[in-house]
Amino acid sequence: MEPFVSLNAKLAPINRVNVDTDQIIPKQFLKRVERTGFGQFLFNDWRFMPDGSENKDFILNQKGYSAAEILVSGRNFGCGSSREHAPWALQDYGFKCIIAPSFGDIFFSNCFQNGVLPVVLPEDTVAQIIENSENDPEYRINIDLESQRVWDENEEVVAEFSIEPFRRHCMLNGLDDIGLTLEDETDIAVFESGRSNQGGILSI
Repeated sequence: MEPFVSLNAKLAPINRVNVDTDQIIPKQFLKRVERTGFGQFLFNDWRFMPDGSENKDFILNQKGYSAAEILVSGRNFGCGSSREHAPWALQDYGFKCIIAPSFGDIFFSNCFQNGVLPVVLPEDTVAQIIENSENDPEYRINIDLESQRVWDENEEVVAEFSIEPFRRHCMLNGLDDIGLTLEDETDIAVFESGRSNQGGILSI
């Protein structure tokens, strides 16, 4: 998992509430066995028409937004089923950070496990960011995880966010569950060596 320290990037605004995981990655694409390649199906039912052509009205198909690395949306983003494929699809498409007033609990946790930073900001601040981005496809903001601050180029929007210290540490250092385990690799090796010297027999 890549570390997340800071980001200066354009945004894609999805001005909707209760965007659920089935809208993020529809169920028909969950049969894939790989963790990669889901980006092409992100928001599939919104991005494409029934005949497979692009929906020109959807934000990611509009000029200036397709290369955005930050997604900003309304409250309760990522609600619904607990599919981990949702952050996989967002990350694979190119999003590194999601901003919303609130998130579905399981989706929120899954983002941290997969290197996508979910940032909770006040609803009025999110509304201002969405409006600025809708009015200007080149609108950019800065996100700094160390200082836990968000601001735009002219500092019209300046806000602080809170991340639980353990999750912040993991994101800053690019540590998923495997990475956290490998931090204790030396101690694990010593423990396993001791077990081997005892013949692998545990006393009860």
